[in-house]
Order: sequence, then C-alpha cells, then structure tokens
Amino acid sequence: MNSIIEVRDLVKRYSKDVLAVKGINFDVKEGEVFGFLGPNGAGKSTTISMITTLLTPTSGTITLDGMDIVKDANKVRRSIGLVPQSLTADDELSGRENMQLQADLYCVPRSISKERIDELLKIVKLEEAAERKVDTYSGGMRKRLELAEGLIHRPKILFLDEPTLGLDVQTREIIWEYIKNMKEENNMTVFLTTHYLEEADSLCDRIAIIDEGEIKVIGTPSELKDSLGGDVINVTIEDDADHSPDIEKMENVSSVSKDGHAYKVRTSEGNRTMSDILSASVDKEWRIKAISLHEPSMNQVFLEYTGKSLRDEDKGSTKMERRNQVLQNSRRK
Repeated sequence: MNSIIEVRDLVKRYSKDVLAVKGINFDVKEGEVFGFLGPNGAGKSTTISMITTLLTPTSGTITLDGMDIVKDANKVRRSIGLVPQSLTADDELSGRENMQLQADLYCVPRSISKERIDELLKIVKLEEAAERKVDTYSGGMRKRLELAEGLIHRPKILFLDEPTLGLDVQTREIIWEYIKNMKEENNMTVFLTTHYLEEADSLCDRIAIIDEGEIKVIGTPSELKDSLGGDVINVTIEDDADHSPDIEKMENVSSVSKDGHAYKVRTSEGNRTMSDILSASVDKEWRIKAISLHEPSMNQVFLEYTGKSLRDEDKGSTKMERRNQVLQNSRRK
C-alpha cells in the first residue's frame, strides 16, 4: 500500500522556549483510517495544522499525495477535506446554502455542485431539513452537515478533528457509518483525532500516539495492545504461602508480581491461564478470594505511552465544548 502522507523530520518552534513538534516522522497509507492521538498540548493540533497547510513548518518536510505542503499549498488544499472540532456552519444560512458556499469555495462548478449537494444531504439524512436555517439544527444534525461540507469536493484525504465529540452514542454510530461508506466507495484516506478510544480501537487501521512533541508509538490497535505484554489476571489467594513460583511455571505466563495476598499475572492467553489458576486452586487447595481477567485496552496503551489517561483529557474537551456552545449562542442574539 502506497503512502499518501509522508512526514519527515518535522519541527515546529513557536519561540526560543516553545518547541511544539520535535522532528517527528510517520507515513499514512492510501485508503486507511489513521488515528492520531495525544493529550492536550502534545503537539497534535500543531502537526495537523501543518499537514493541512494552516501552519508553516519550522523545518522538515510534509508530502501529501506527492505534493509539498509548502510549495504546492493551493493544490494540497483542493485535495483534502477538513471537518473541524468546532462548528463552522453559518447559522443564518440554510443547510443547502452552507453546502453551496462550501462548493463555491472549492471551485466545484455549479453544474456539478447542485447534484452533489442533493446526494450528500440525502446520505447524511438532512434532505428534509435542507431549506431550514442551521440555527434550528440539533448538535447531531450540525455535525452531519459539517461532514457533508467536508466531502463536497470529493477529497482524497479527509481530516476529522473530534468528529463525534459531545454526541450521543446513537448519533456517533450513524456518523461513523456514513464515513465508512464514503471511505469504501471512494478509497478515501481518513486522518482522525478522537477522545473516544473505543472509536480509535474499532475504526482505525493504524494509530500514532504523540506526546511532548514526539511520536511515542505507531501500530495497529492489536499491535499497540500486544505491546503492553498481554492480558492481566488479578487474583487474591487467602493464605500466607507465596504462590508466585507455581503461577510463573504455568504456560503463557510472562510475569507475576505479588502485593500481600494479591497477585498480578501477565499472560498471552488470559482465558487459558485463568483456567490453569483455578485448576491449581482445586489441586493445591488455594483459597481464592477474588480473580479477574483484564484484556489490554487502548486507554491502557495511552496511559503507558503518555503517563496520562485520555479520560482526564476529556475534562478539557468538555470545557472547550461548552465554550464553543457559548460562542454559538452569542451569535444568535
């Protein structure tokens, strides 16, 4: 699979004391969903802004579909679609008028844009609300309109910045169904940021985690979770004997740590090892008080590589969401 985005030795320095991006390297393959995750202040937004030509790199190169993002900025912009986190549609225009404005900005001929607008409004199920002002739309409707606007010029690469932030689960699933269908129909590459790690886990072909301006790890969701060393079994055995040696000898067990009567067992085959521990408890008369199996999660991966839980980061996103809503409401007064 060919790379459609190539980032080499990318640096962004805002001042002598502020180095936001520190010489990062990564590729995005054509036709894949690429997740780009990081805590607030990690350099994620700065990197995306450079890739989408909104910021000029201090040094390094970014090639997008064979074009240099600095030398060929206008061509790059015509090749990409961007659905930002904040809502950008004009409240005083109808859904259709917002779509037409976006088509005009991307120089889509009127002879083509009308049919394409009808098609996209139908895909995102806004055809019945197309003539209504956007200030009458719900949050989910606005997000679907933003998505349709990002697709109006048939981009080769679609950048989605928190596309489902603040939406209910049902609306999130609907939006992702649209995105997956458009990706498959047009072999579109999707570059995604999200605070919902279950979305990244289930939707992304590969994920990069950035922190403190550096890429910490890149891989498929399975590869990233496997990098933690496998499943974890927590078991508490109610007696004073040390059962670590017995558990360590079990097949597929990579490590055992003990804290009082509690054992943390890391294994590549969680279900099988749990069965072995339970069998040993019968044969050797161990008194098991509690036992639980935990498969690696993307939140654990994020915590491992950044030292932070993305759930903590959600608090900042919620504040930003409230601020954006205040700004939207102020425009209507």
